Amino acid sequence: MNGSRRLLAIAALSLAYVASAYAVGAPADPDQLPPCVATATPASPCIDKVDPPNWWVGLPSPLLLLHGTNLLGAKFSVLGKDVAITQSEIVSSGHYAFLWLATKSSLPQALRIRVTTAAGSTEAHFRLDRRVPAAHAGFSPTDMMYLIMTDRFADGDPSNDPQPSERDQPRGWHGGDFRGIQQHLDYLQQLGVTTLWTTPVYDNDGGAQAYHGYSATDLYRTDPHFGTLADLRQLSDSLHRRSMKLVLDTVPNHLGAAHPWAADPPTPDWFHGTRADHRIASDNFPTIIDPHATWEQRRGVTEGWFANVLPDLNQENPLVRLYLIQNAIWWIETTGADGLRYDTFPYVARSFWVALDDQLRVLYPHLTTVGEVYNGSPVIASYFAGGVTRDGIDTGLSTPFDFPTFFALRHALSPPESASEKTPHRGLSVLEDVLGQDWLYPHPERLVTFIGNHDTARFLSQPGATVPSLKLAFLLLATLRGMPQIYSGDEVAMRGGEDPDNRRDFPGGFPGDAHNAFTAAGRTPEQADVHDWVASLFQFRLHHPDLANDQQQDLFIDDSAFVYVRSADLHKGCGPGNGAHYLVAINDSDQPRELTLNLDRTALEGCTNFKAHIGESSAQRATGSQLTLELPPQHGKILSSDN
Repeated sequence: MNGSRRLLAIAALSLAYVASAYAVGAPADPDQLPPCVATATPASPCIDKVDPPNWWVGLPSPLLLLHGTNLLGAKFSVLGKDVAITQSEIVSSGHYAFLWLATKSSLPQALRIRVTTAAGSTEAHFRLDRRVPAAHAGFSPTDMMYLIMTDRFADGDPSNDPQPSERDQPRGWHGGDFRGIQQHLDYLQQLGVTTLWTTPVYDNDGGAQAYHGYSATDLYRTDPHFGTLADLRQLSDSLHRRSMKLVLDTVPNHLGAAHPWAADPPTPDWFHGTRADHRIASDNFPTIIDPHATWEQRRGVTEGWFANVLPDLNQENPLVRLYLIQNAIWWIETTGADGLRYDTFPYVARSFWVALDDQLRVLYPHLTTVGEVYNGSPVIASYFAGGVTRDGIDTGLSTPFDFPTFFALRHALSPPESASEKTPHRGLSVLEDVLGQDWLYPHPERLVTFIGNHDTARFLSQPGATVPSLKLAFLLLATLRGMPQIYSGDEVAMRGGEDPDNRRDFPGGFPGDAHNAFTAAGRTPEQADVHDWVASLFQFRLHHPDLANDQQQDLFIDDSAFVYVRSADLHKGCGPGNGAHYLVAINDSDQPRELTLNLDRTALEGCTNFKAHIGESSAQRATGSQLTLELPPQHGKILSSDN
């Protein structure tokens, strides 16, 4: 699905969601303040929200955003040791106040923020906590990332399910939660997963059609449908005890249409435009990378309201920028996260990513980030990668998702309906077009590769796709350069068309499911076939780290066959002490293929004996410099040579 179709899909659900009225939900924790009630006569000030709700000693001093009523003319003081308010700013509506705290010399303690006006005074509580040691280890090419849409994976706590049930509604809340994920970590590890990426955990106010998490109404609360903040911390701790990693989905581009800021923003320029007067987001990314484009042409991307209804945050406003940077820090500290996934990356001005990256790199040197650049061009995707300066800016992004390879894999292994004699289907050869442009990236080995995610139709629902072609796609995913990402359910051959059909519940994660694909006994023969193949691939990859390094050499490619080598050092060739060389061979034809490769002047020069691993039952031997591979129809294999 291209970017325009994605915007249309989001618009359909967002127009329905915006109709739901904002209401303050039940407190998620004891620190949640009761809502203020506006009065027609002058009354004492009231505070019902403090963002962030707490902070940590040893971090940069925080900026607090207070929300309430009757704040005009207020004086602010803080009751605590070695803490001071260095600056305050009240918004003309009297609903918001910004407070700059000085906490550099502070110890962990409970603070009281006192607000005083001529009509009276009130207090809000605020905590300075001690930081909990965490590795914030980051992900790398040796990892395998697994994407979970929390609401659709597993229901581990029926008490937070909607009543009555909404499971028959494609865009309703189905009951998946943090506890459901935690209960299936054994399953994930057995599959070869090392890194878990969940869709956003933000509170979406329980509104209709907000199950996905991308319509935030409170950036400092978890959605109660998913569980409490303590549940999320417990999930993170459980992952880390298993040496697994957590990646949080971060959305600094926009908010939900029902966020209270949409009707009452903290400052007049908190958003790009207003509900009544704003641009519509455009996915015309070429205007961003074009050095000759005007700023006016680029504004449609960076200043438009996503799907025409999601308020677009103005990161050029220093207060917005600092708020969002602090929010990212707060979630990392609170959960011990190892990485961040950035939603809608090109829609945010790159200067913001620089500011965010500069701060995160100081605090979390090993934390890594991956950005969504939903476009099939390596030229566009590489423009946003960190590690290189483009138009005077290095975004600092660890890596973008590899959408170009995603589109190429889909095209190669599931022929489009439009293929004809005039425009013949090129098959696997399209991969060479994409892989041949890896030189555009400062770190192509870091690219996050995938065959599907929550914004695309399932692989098996594409025209021409088959279970054998899905298995070949997984073989490529497990062995190509980069870090693979799997969308939950693809490993058990789930179907699903465009959003929301691609977001069906994981079979076995919910009461009453006919099959339980989490267990071997509960899988259908087709589910078992694909699952066992995927587990064998990624367990092999996990235990053979050379297969996941950054060096790849392509030996042969045409429309139906692809043969390549992965090695720690391609230039050493085979020989004692040179390490293993992994040979991957794919045949996507419905006929057997015999390929004879000349190994001279390749990474396999000098290799004679090839050990069988995946998809091959017997060892093979090269004759002189010639290696002949017999490839059955729609079949792939992994061999290795270290002689």
